[in-house]
Order: sequence, then C-alpha cells, then structure tokens
Amino acid sequence: MKKIVSICCALLMTISLAACSKPQNETPKTDDNQPVVSADVEKSADVIIIGAGGAGLSAAIQAVESGAKSVIIVEKTNNTGGSLNYTSGSMSGAETIIQKLDGIEDTKESFVQDILKNGAHKGNEELIRKFVDEDVDMIQWLWDHGLSDNQFSTDKEGHRSVFAPEHALYSVPRTYKASPDNKEKYKSAAHEILDTVVAGLENVTIDFMTEAKTLMPNDKGQILSVLAVNNETSQTIKYTAEKGIIVATGGYSGNAKLMGEFAENGASYLAGGSFAADGYGIRMMQEVGAKVDEETMTYIPTFPMGLEVAPGIGSIAPTYTWKAGGICVNKNGERFVDETLAEVEEREVALEEQPEAIQYDIFTDKIIEDLKAAGADMMWTYLYEPENGKGHSKVVTADSIEELAGKLNMPAEQLAKTVEEYNAAVEAGGTDSFGRSYDGTVTAYNVAVNKIEGDKYYAVPLKALVVMTLGGVTVNDKMQVLAEDGTVIPGLYAAGEVTGGIWGRFVSGGTGVMGPIVFGRLAARELMSGELAEGYTAKPASNLLDEKLFVRDEAVKTDRFDMSKALTDGEYEASVDGQEGKMNVKTTIADGKISKVEIVEQHETEAVAKPALESLPTAIAEQNSVNVDTIAGATLTSNRILDAVTDCLNQAAK
Repeated sequence: MKKIVSICCALLMTISLAACSKPQNETPKTDDNQPVVSADVEKSADVIIIGAGGAGLSAAIQAVESGAKSVIIVEKTNNTGGSLNYTSGSMSGAETIIQKLDGIEDTKESFVQDILKNGAHKGNEELIRKFVDEDVDMIQWLWDHGLSDNQFSTDKEGHRSVFAPEHALYSVPRTYKASPDNKEKYKSAAHEILDTVVAGLENVTIDFMTEAKTLMPNDKGQILSVLAVNNETSQTIKYTAEKGIIVATGGYSGNAKLMGEFAENGASYLAGGSFAADGYGIRMMQEVGAKVDEETMTYIPTFPMGLEVAPGIGSIAPTYTWKAGGICVNKNGERFVDETLAEVEEREVALEEQPEAIQYDIFTDKIIEDLKAAGADMMWTYLYEPENGKGHSKVVTADSIEELAGKLNMPAEQLAKTVEEYNAAVEAGGTDSFGRSYDGTVTAYNVAVNKIEGDKYYAVPLKALVVMTLGGVTVNDKMQVLAEDGTVIPGLYAAGEVTGGIWGRFVSGGTGVMGPIVFGRLAARELMSGELAEGYTAKPASNLLDEKLFVRDEAVKTDRFDMSKALTDGEYEASVDGQEGKMNVKTTIADGKISKVEIVEQHETEAVAKPALESLPTAIAEQNSVNVDTIAGATLTSNRILDAVTDCLNQAAK
C-alpha cells in the first residue's frame, strides 16, 4: 500500500513541490521510494476522468446522463480529442440507422466475426460482442446529436455505408466517413459532436495542461484519488472521486522507446498521432496492481505508407505506384513482399520486419503514366507531383538505377540485381517467388504491368506508421481494471487504447474511433451504477514498465539562426510542409530587426495548433529571435513556424 503523507506536514510539502519541478513523468518520491502524496490544490467530483479523447468525452457525457452531479476531466494537453485530432474519424457499426437508410442488410454477428478474423482471432470475443451490441446505440446517439446533418463520403450509388480499403475489408459495407462541419477546428465529426455536447454541460469541467502522475488508494483499498501536475503553473493537484476514476489516457504510439520494447524495429516506427500518447497511463495503473498481458503489448498495427514529415512524425501517404508496376525495396535494395497483396496486414508485418522499418517505392515515368491512365493516381497527384504537395520534397529522381541507388545511399549492385530479377519476372509472366502475378488481371491493387525501366527513375522513402496501439491493462466486461490475480481494483475503470487485448493483433476499420467512444460510455454507466468494494491491497504489478521508458530525451538545443547577422529591411516569405498542406509565413524586417511575423496560409488542426499560431509569431517579433521555445502541446506547428521564419531570415541575411 502506498504511503499517504499528510498534507499538513510542511516538510513533505516542501519535498513534494521540489520534486514536481522535475522532468515530466517523474513521480515525486520520498527517501524510501514511496510516492509523496501532497498537493497545492485539492479538487473533488463524483467522477474523475483522466484524458479528454473520444473515450473521456463520451464517459463524461454518460456520467452526467447517469446522474453524476460533477465530473472533472484531467487532460495533459491544451485541447480535447486525443487521437481524434489525427484521424479522419472513420466509424463503423452493424444494423445501424445509416445502413437502414442505405438499404443495406447487415448483422451484428457478421460484424463480430469480421473483427475476430481481422484481429487474427486473438481478440477478446466477450468484449468484442459487448462493443458490437453497444455500438449500434452509440451510432444512433451520434446520429441524433448532429451526425445526420454531416456530409459523408459515399460510394457510386450514393450510400454513406462504404468499404474502407485502408483496412482489411469488411464482408458488408459498414464504414461511415463523415466530415466535421468546422473543418478548421476538427478532423472528425465524432470529435466535433462529443466536444459540442460536453461544452454544453455545466457540471463537466476540463482541467487542461494537467498531467496525471500517481493513482492513490484510500484506507479502504479503493482507487479514488489521483495526483497530477499542472504543467503551466507547476502546481500539484489532488483529485478525489466520490464514485470512481476512469483512465482514458490513450495508447503508446507516441513513445518510440516503449514500442521498441515490444517490437523489433518499434523504435523506428513513425508516430501518426500525438507524442502525448506515451502509454504512461498504463504504468500508472500498474503501480496499483493492474494486469498487463505482455503479448498484447506487441500488438502494434502499422500502415506501410508513412511519410516522415518531421523527425519521428509521419502521416499516411501511399504513392500506390506499385499498382502500375512499381516495387518496394528495403534499405539494402531488396524486395521483401508481394506489393500488390490485398491482405494489407501481410504487407504491414513485412515492412515491420525490415531494417529500420523503412521501404522505398521504386518506379518510373512510364509507371506514373499508366497509374494516371487507370485513374489510380489520386495520392500521387495530390501529395507528390505538385510543388506544394506534402511529399514533393521527398521524391528522389535519377536518370538510372545506379544513380538512384547512390542518392538513396543504397548498394547499387544489389538494387540493380533486384530490378533485373523483377524485370525478368515481368517478362516471363506468371507469378514470382513473392507470389506477385504478372498475368495482367486488373484488380484494385494491380492496374498495369510494367518493368522498372524508363527515362526517369524515382524513389519515395516510406516507413511503418503507427496511429494506434492495442496493448494495455486488462479489464472485465464492465470496464473495471483487473489486478494480476483477476481481482477487480475497486474504483478504477479504463477505456480506449489504454486497455489491451480487445481487438487482437490488428484493428478493424472504424473501431479505432468507435471503440474508445463506446467503451468510455460503458465505463461511465457501469461506474455510476456499481458499488465500491473494499479491502483491496494495492501493490505494483510484477511486470511494471520501467519508468525510464517514459523519460523524454531532450534534444541538444542549438540556435536556429545567428541573430547577430545583419538583416536587410523588407518583407520575406517562406513556405514549409504543414499538417494538411503548405504553411506560408511572411516576416517583416525593419531597422534590421524582426518587426512582424504573419502566417499567410496554414492548414493545421486548429484544436492542436491554435496556441502556437496565436502566440509564437508575437513572441518571435518581441524577442527579435527565432531561438525561442516551442509552445507546449503544439510542438510540430511551432517548429514549422520557426523553420519558415528562419528561412526568411536567411533570405534577409544574403
């Protein structure tokens, strides 16, 4: 049992405050290595929710609907939504109002079987069935609260129920791709609806920039308190719930160290979401005994199409050039998979196993022509071909395979051999050793057969990209967190990516969005109706994750620009790759100093980027420097702004 230290003890209060000024994720401790439980501020509510993502927002709404008089959401970033800020928000469900309006017949049982199959039959069937049953009601709730008015992507017949090729296809069209009304602020309709409803609930409070550190048992063995630190004020805050705590802190797709612990090349995977998804919530629950099945921690599904847009950060950006004859090779210049496989999971795993989890799409000008002729060039013409395309700067061009290998720092002899063998297979027809067919049959993944030959040779580097993880703590069908012996930990619930073993090895389309929303709702309903047990003894789990995995490596800070250089007065503009398009920034130099910074054009997600967009340009001008700190919670946008202004200063210094 963790020691509870009196807040009245002035000495320990001093120790605690000093400890809380240490790096993030370092829990204050006493000399005997026990957490110091003291705080500057104490707050209480019927329900405490940790995390304001889809699960947390849904849980807050349900808690109020179930009778909670007060709910506090503790959120470590400056915005709601969690991973919903990084996804288009595809939803899925069977026997829904949307399918009925489309005239599509479906069954919950079919949905269950598809999820089990897509997860390599490693999922928790009991919880999957629970999800499928609850999901149809959640879709209806979203529909009644505004989803019915949203614009949807449709198929050729105008159906809003569609197939989603980015995942293994369902046996029935049951994916729904709804766009938010406010596209500047939201990326998904689900986030917009949940956020709007929560904003209208007077008895729900969200404490932003506040990071939960330690769960604390009371003298009855109930987990009803959590110690947190506000990262703006450095205050420690003790939150205490009357009925229970729901942990909805997300997964660990933003923690390369943790992924590297459970996947051979996991440390090289690109994060497709926020670095805030560091998995610390899992460890926090392990500290009070939560069970974590280590096998499920290895379930880290990837997309074999990650474009690195910043160090360690990526976005989904396939070239699809292999559909018209291109190939994929690893950093050694070797092919490693049938590029045209319809089973995307096999391609995902194949890339995960390659050195540094990186592949190079190799293709030619002829292949691009045929890709366009077949109408399969959407991603190429949107992301790579235009000068303002997000991936344009990543395209490597050469006049020969040998020159291309040199530019890629790849063994030229091996790449030439790989291309020669591939071209021979194309000429022979039939099927090659990887199972790729060259008989000319047109499929969704194969629109033309071509050799790797032409006037121009191209390559695009892509890496394994992670947008969600599937490991975490073990829960029962009421979303109560279980200890290693199967005992329910009183007062502690979890929902969303922080839970493990539900979906299996791979995720099914739409469950990444609807899973947390559904289970967050279920957790709140069960919490509000359940009785608190007593007598649990909290102790760390036997496989407690090493705290070092959560210490962020601080990059060596170097000045971006020598501000002692003479600058020529004038207006200068620069463009950098942004989140969903180019960011254009204008910098005005007057009397040799930065007088004004204007963001002329940007396509950032407002909910995440707003603090940087609003405050950083002013800070740069006021300090007459680009050697300033980034804005917490909006690091990527901050770096884009600083990169653009630095470019402007380099122009002014010439």
